[in-house]
Amino acid sequence: MIEYRNLKIALLGAGSVGSRVAQLLLEHGDELASRVGAGLELVGIAVRDVDAQRDVELPQELYTTDAESLILSADIVIELMGGIEPARTYILQALHSGADVVTGNKALLALHGTELFEAAEQVGAQLYYEAAAGGAIPIIRPLRDSLAGDRVKRILGIVNGTTNFILDRMDVEGDSLESALAIATELGYAESDPTADIEGYDAAQKAAILARLAFHSAVPVEAVHREGITGVTPALVEQARRSGYVVKLLAICERVTDPLTGEEGISARVHPALVSRLHPLAAVHGAKNAVFVEAEAAGDLMFYGAGAGGLETASAVLGDLVSAARRHVAGGPGVAESLTAHLPFVEIGKVLTRYQITLEVVDEPGVLARIAGLFSEHDVSVEAVQQSVGSRRDGSVDGTGPLAGVPGAGPLTATLVIVTHESTEAALSATVDDLATHAAVTSVQSVMRVEGN
Repeated sequence: MIEYRNLKIALLGAGSVGSRVAQLLLEHGDELASRVGAGLELVGIAVRDVDAQRDVELPQELYTTDAESLILSADIVIELMGGIEPARTYILQALHSGADVVTGNKALLALHGTELFEAAEQVGAQLYYEAAAGGAIPIIRPLRDSLAGDRVKRILGIVNGTTNFILDRMDVEGDSLESALAIATELGYAESDPTADIEGYDAAQKAAILARLAFHSAVPVEAVHREGITGVTPALVEQARRSGYVVKLLAICERVTDPLTGEEGISARVHPALVSRLHPLAAVHGAKNAVFVEAEAAGDLMFYGAGAGGLETASAVLGDLVSAARRHVAGGPGVAESLTAHLPFVEIGKVLTRYQITLEVVDEPGVLARIAGLFSEHDVSVEAVQQSVGSRRDGSVDGTGPLAGVPGAGPLTATLVIVTHESTEAALSATVDDLATHAAVTSVQSVMRVEGN
């Protein structure tokens, strides 16, 4: 028998996730109460327009435009409005009133997480955010709690379902990026403005959150190196396939040691990368997400599942709600966020990675040795080289000269696909810059990082 008083729950936002949270809370309230030891009473849903059409039918009397009064009446506030303001103001108001807060607002946490966690700690409240990175995938709690006694070395994550769907279509179906994006939009995986997804902003926000948790240090989202997928072409995807790789947009967070000073820091970056088809992340298809964690004692761990979707994300939100409610029943202050390591943030130039570089070169004796010498000048070691003979160039400048289209005109060219050993990003980037102006190189066709080996 439940003896503890009912806990009052306020919901801010009734979009695809918020409406599903409300629906599940109303439908399964008794079952959730039995897990908590107290009733969970949804006292209201703050929205901009109480009469707006919504996908999920909920009791009309729950809707209100008075978010501030609703917050002050609640023990637990669930923020699913999205955006920075007024979400930040409402969360701070809730925390200062002593209420716990559940949120899935990755953009807000990436920009103002430190401020919000400090506000929670000051009053002994708790901020829960499992839905902010990875949707339904339970990754926040494992990093915050299960691995708190371990030393996380590296995180490789596919944390954006839209880009994974697009790249998977390009790999499996041979689609162009544009056609794959159109299908993603039609299926509801991509927004009408897909910029946040395909330019890597969404993944960068999640990378900042994961890095902060894994390394117990503040990570400003603006410091996360970010590259999107707009430069990924079908030709590049096909080249990756021939080489035994698949292209994925990865969020990478890792410990980095400065080779000169020995000082340890952290790096977080988002960019397309080649992943071996033997790596577990290569098997992540469609709009799924996966986070691969490398820990010192626990070893390699992988968390896989739906990274988005109203119902799936609602599952993560309700999991946080149950945790928050149990804390109320048990009593005691919330657990402060661990940001005490204060590891410095390392610029991408000092990060160790590998490159696959595809070059078109003049096919003549000694070229390979000259190219290898350039790599050596930058202290970059070559792991493997694949060579294929191309065709003679037509000798014209603009395709309209007297030799245009004449068979055999111009020098014979070859294609080199060079995979490097691990080196610093700065050394690899400088090598590519010099290759672009090398007399034997007619073009640098593509440059891709190789990760996950």
